[in-house]
Amino acid sequence: MPRFQPEPPHRHGNPAGTAVVLVNLGTPEAPTAPALRRYLKQFLSDPRVVEIPRPVWWLILNGIILNLRPKKSAAKYATVWTDEGSPLRVHTERQAKLLKGLLGERGHQVTVTWAMRYGQPSVPAVLNHLKAEGARRILIIPMYPQYAASTTATVVDEAARWLLGTRNQPEMRFLRNYHDDAGYLAALEKSVRRHWQANGPLSDQDRLLISFHGLPKRSLDLGDPYFCECHKTGRLLAERLGLTEQQYKICFQSRFGKAEWLQPYTAPTLHAWGGAGIRRVDVICPGFSADCLETLEEIAQEGRDDFLAAGGKEYHYIPALNEDPDWIHALGDIAERHLAGWETKTAFDPHALETSAREAFKFGART
Repeated sequence: MPRFQPEPPHRHGNPAGTAVVLVNLGTPEAPTAPALRRYLKQFLSDPRVVEIPRPVWWLILNGIILNLRPKKSAAKYATVWTDEGSPLRVHTERQAKLLKGLLGERGHQVTVTWAMRYGQPSVPAVLNHLKAEGARRILIIPMYPQYAASTTATVVDEAARWLLGTRNQPEMRFLRNYHDDAGYLAALEKSVRRHWQANGPLSDQDRLLISFHGLPKRSLDLGDPYFCECHKTGRLLAERLGLTEQQYKICFQSRFGKAEWLQPYTAPTLHAWGGAGIRRVDVICPGFSADCLETLEEIAQEGRDDFLAAGGKEYHYIPALNEDPDWIHALGDIAERHLAGWETKTAFDPHALETSAREAFKFGART
């Protein structure tokens, strides 16, 4: 087997192309047990996702999990599946289209596309296509606001594996995180305030729950910054909203297995609040750039049922940023910062011309 993939035919005189790739976690191809089995096998076989000795984990995964979990997960996916497909896939594709339009309006000549770390379209398939189309500079944006070895790092791993098999490598850049980006936080703040406009503000007896995807506590002990970055996002959002420490809480959802995970846990918190007389809870999940199973089923459905069954009266899930215009503009700003130094502007850019004129005027005034 050859070490390197065949190179596409070289075309002399073509300008170097620039591309931006949005990468999200992934999704099964359909809400069925066979599709979930394929997806979960790829996802849970990643050593960054599950840090258990490989022989032991292989037996657990193939002997138990892949025989029991696909059917249960498929039933959950069926409750959120749309006519267009998986919500995560639909939103990620739309975000890429909107980002391409925005960067085009700002004068950038770039290709903008998307990939899934697990499932299709895969990162290697997308990179192969971009390279064949002449992309020599590629910016990869993992769509995880907070860095974790089990999310952001796996995207870098997959791209690096692709580079190892590529003879004529393109220049590549990676976004690490954007957990404290001002534009991202502003978009979150506006989404909450729009929700409060429609449903009324929180009273002193109501709560905002800021829920993030959970990780094993061991990841924090080993040096993963995820826990700290989640808390920074939550704290900065609460400050923007003017909330007191009693009005909000940062929690972690999606616990799996018997090991201790990052705490406090979301589901027990909702149950406790319902039993303690908390009347209303609004929930937002800032760790998800697009709605998916974990937000639409686990939080919007299961979380509501837990809170109301425990005695709560009113429960609201605030949707992920998805195609929110403020978020797309923030994403455009993030992309532009990481494209800096690469020639992506069109030949005539009125904005750049205006900026150059201002700078020339300032220089003239100084001299």
